[in-house]
Amino acid sequence: MTADELRSTIMNELLCDHVDVLGDDGQHFEAVIVSPKFTGKSMIQQHQLVYLALGDRMREEIHALSMHTFTPDAWVQSAMK
Repeated sequence: MTADELRSTIMNELLCDHVDVLGDDGQHFEAVIVSPKFTGKSMIQQHQLVYLALGDRMREEIHALSMHTFTPDAWVQSAMK
């Protein structure tokens, strides 16, 4: 799996305003994900939504995924810092 394929999968399965994925070995990735679906959810719940969107790929194709998840409002606030 490439970083672009992972980004596309997240964008297609989870309503997102922004997704940026880095990773060049095909198994270890870092992602920044901004979604209105994260509103009102804890960080653990946000990560669970991403895992749900990725489904079996998390077990079969992705060895590690480091995530930074944001609601749209939190994303705007982080950009102001």
